[in-house]
Order: sequence, then structure tokens, then C-alpha cells
Amino acid sequence: MFDASAPRYAKLIRLEPEAAANVAEPPDGGFHLVDTTMMYAPQSGGVKRYLTAKRAWLARRRPDVRHSLVVPGARTRAEADGVVTIAAARLPFGNGYRMPASLTKWEAVLRLLEPDVIEAGDVFVPGHAALYAGEALGVPVVGFCHTDAAALAALHFGEWAEAPTFSFWAQAYQRFDHVVAPSRHMAARLADAGVTRMSIQQLGVDTALFNPSRGDRARLLKRLDLPPETRLLVFAGRPAREKNIDSMVAAVERLGDPYKLLLVGAGKDQSWSPSVVSLDFERDPVKLAGILASCDAALHANENEIFGLFVLEAMASGLPVVGSRQGGVGELIDASVGQPAENVEPAGLAEAIEALFARDVAEISRAARRRAETRHGWDATFEALTQLYGQLIGGRTRPPLAMSA
Repeated sequence: MFDASAPRYAKLIRLEPEAAANVAEPPDGGFHLVDTTMMYAPQSGGVKRYLTAKRAWLARRRPDVRHSLVVPGARTRAEADGVVTIAAARLPFGNGYRMPASLTKWEAVLRLLEPDVIEAGDVFVPGHAALYAGEALGVPVVGFCHTDAAALAALHFGEWAEAPTFSFWAQAYQRFDHVVAPSRHMAARLADAGVTRMSIQQLGVDTALFNPSRGDRARLLKRLDLPPETRLLVFAGRPAREKNIDSMVAAVERLGDPYKLLLVGAGKDQSWSPSVVSLDFERDPVKLAGILASCDAALHANENEIFGLFVLEAMASGLPVVGSRQGGVGELIDASVGQPAENVEPAGLAEAIEALFARDVAEISRAARRRAETRHGWDATFEALTQLYGQLIGGRTRPPLAMSA
């Protein structure tokens, strides 16, 4: 059995010996799951929230499963709570994200942790390292498809970038033992990429954390210096181009008073019109939940969203959602819990916002909360995933570890 405190482990991944000793052995009768991704930073969005929720759920519901997390950081070290960071350079203008560069080092860390199953949250250095480590160890590797890399490449670099990125993306996902898609939209993209070993598993939301009871509308309006008659829409997320922030801003500007848009995180360091109020990224989930529950409706304008975790958090907070009919968001909302927009151009969003407030917003808010409670709790997500991990582990025979110091 591999000894995590052995000097060769500390030497290979340059951990202090006392930090390396924090990597514990898996519990008897359980298995060791390692999650790895580059999409983990101080101001991360849905991927980090998914992993944080998974760690909490496993600790509470499946203490027999040891969970380790391998992510980029300022230096390579192991924390006492099972988080291992690997030194990676910060991306310029990347909101704290870091770009892993050493495939060899990343693979070495994964192999020396001796997982029984690995889940990769991307197909870049961590994803490829997971594939190589899984092959060397004889353990299954799951790819959770959190992003459509080809669509993002087209958006950021132009249409010329979509085809080569799609080819790279497709070839990587075809190599996983199993691929998880969070929506039918993403599953269709993966099927087009030739992925056959696949299942759909929607993400969830902590309905105790995101709860209408946390709302204090009067207090938030006072904090934002807005009058009581304000119709306050909110979006919380990264200031990424694909979030289509400009279209949301333009939609609210078209409507004018009493409509206002609150941007949490996405509006940082930007100068907006009087129709927009910005707050910094909120790291405290309790404070974020309080902000959401104090607003009147949520707004989402990415028609290519893979899933839309913010949408679930808003619904759980008792907010109706105005969003696209397309993509992952279109699978979460309908007229009973919000107002689907015909398009995400400013005119289309503005029309949908007006249509929502012409209806019984209070009843739609209650329906949104009920749907989050009945369909989207984290229990269903993680029970299905742990069952999948167990099935994959049972179908693989692990060879002896062969790695020289």
C-alpha cells in the first residue's frame, strides 16, 4: 500500500513532508474518489460550487468515500481537508484562474494519490493527466462536461476556431470510461462528438441555503439606495463574455424605471448606466443567498449555457427567472416558473421582463421554489453519481502501482 508520508511522495510533487502526511488512507469498505479540474479559483462559478457541494454531501451522507480534490494553486501542497494544489501560473485578466502547464507533474500527483476512480472536470492538462493516470492505475476515469470548449472558442476567437477546438474536445471525451452531461443540450453536443458512453445528470442546489426566508428586500434596497417601487432583477456570476452581460444591461435600459439590474460579480470594475447597480463577487454563500432572496426576479442571457446553476439558486431563493429558451437554461425554466425569452437580444429580453411582471409574480415565485425543492436537490445528483462510480469501479481490475521514485 502506498504510504502518503513517504519521502518520495513529498519529493515528486514537492510537498512539505508534514503536508503530505495530511493525505489520509481511504476508509475501510469505501472507495477513494479524486476530482480534478483547472476551473477552480477564488471567484469560480458553477464548477467550484458543484465540487464544494459534493464534498459536503459526501462528508455527511457517504463518510465511507474518501474525497480528494486536485486543483491549481500558488504552490504545490496538500491541505488537511484533502485538497491538493499544484503550482500554476495565474491567467492575466482571469479572475484568479490559473493555467496548469505540467502534464507530467499533474499525472504524478494523481497516480500517487492512488484513487479508485477519478472525475475530470475539463479536458485540458488535468483532464489528460486523469486519463493517463487512470490508464496506468487501471482505474476508471469519468469526464464531467462542464463547458462547451468549441462554442467558447468561436465566441472568443472567431468561427475559425470552432472546428479544430471541437475536434480536440471530441477526441478527449471519447477516451473517458464514462462521460456525464448536465443537460440534454450538452448530451446532444457530446453525441455529435462521437461520445457513446454517456449519461445525463443535472446539477442541484442546496435548498436550505438558497431559501426565500433569507430575503430582506427593504434592507437590500436601502443598501443599494433604490426606492421601494423598484423592480429589481439580479444576475450573479463571472464577467465572462458568454454570459452576455451587455444584452442584459441594454434590456433593462430600454425598460427604464422602475426596472433595475443588480450584477453580483459580473459588473465589477465596469461603469454602467443608472439602470445598473454592481456589487463585488460574493464569496460567502450565505450572504449571496440573502442577496438573491431579496430581489424580485433573476435574469440570464446565455443561450448556450451548459446548465445554469445560478438559475437553480435563484429558483430555490423564490425568484422567477427570465432566460433563454435555448441551451441548459431552457431545460430548467418554463412559463410556470419564469418567462422564457424568444431571444437574448436586448429587445427580446426586455419583452420577456415586461411579460413576467404583467403576471402574478408572487405565484410564479412560489412555483419556482417548489420546483427547486421537488426536482433539484443535491441528493439525487450525488446519489446517482456515487452509484455510477461504484459501478465503474466494479467493472475494472486495478494493476499494481508501477512508478519509480
